[in-house]
Amino acid sequence: MPLPYRYLTSLMVRYKGKSILVDCGEGTQMALRKKGWSPNPIEMILFTHYHADHISGLPGMLLTMGNADRRDPLYMAGPRGLERVVSALRVIAPELPFEIRFQELTEAEETIELPGEKEFTIKAFRVSHNVPCYCYSMELERAGRFDAEKARALEIPMPMWGRLQKGEVIDHEGRTLTPDMVLGPKRKGLKLTYCTDTRPCANIVKAAEGADLFICEGMYGEEDKIGKAREHKHMTFCEAGKLARKAGAKELWLTHFSPSLNKPEDFMEGIRKIFPEAQAGRDGKSLELKFED
Repeated sequence: MPLPYRYLTSLMVRYKGKSILVDCGEGTQMALRKKGWSPNPIEMILFTHYHADHISGLPGMLLTMGNADRRDPLYMAGPRGLERVVSALRVIAPELPFEIRFQELTEAEETIELPGEKEFTIKAFRVSHNVPCYCYSMELERAGRFDAEKARALEIPMPMWGRLQKGEVIDHEGRTLTPDMVLGPKRKGLKLTYCTDTRPCANIVKAAEGADLFICEGMYGEEDKIGKAREHKHMTFCEAGKLARKAGAKELWLTHFSPSLNKPEDFMEGIRKIFPEAQAGRDGKSLELKFED
């Protein structure tokens, strides 16, 4: 539930001027404004599931986008029933100046394309909640280093170097020039995984494998609430820590705390024994992920 010092669930990922929103709980617009961000560049909204604390902020968000005279399509993805749920919520936002395009998820693992971005991939993994629910991993690939000496040796004109570096295939004077002719092996990219409302399961480990940042629900800090966690299909801090350790993630942020958990930091000692790079999330917490070198 929303609290005076805590909004409901939402994550914003920003990349090359585009934004991807994951979930849109009540207060999401206020949280964005407080951060100094705008909903206007939101390219896509992903939903983990359709409980109210993850989607109740959507009608207002759509109205704000419409009032900003948006014309570009808005892409949405989520479990089966997405179009029906969004259409029901749009009773109070029936007329929008932009199209909404839906992708409904039905398989245990699916890929979602961000239009116009070949190197940026989104994968959805079904998790274990009491309704259909997915976690999401976003990966940014990184091409190999450009080899100028190799390009010169192959007599590739310099004006074409940049195009090849961006992955373009070029036909030039009877030759087909391809990126692999001048690029080294792919370098390590970036990976973000986001997971809420679930019991621990193998798909979470698969989704978060090698993640630079793993954001995961920590409904209960107290280990004596494990029975409640199992009953309501949530997890404890320590369970989240074990998933992060098993996945080999670099950093873990906990989120989606129980309303009774006033000070999550008080319960971090136990999880840090399992996974030292764990942090308690808070509203407005953000991080710029950077390539290793």
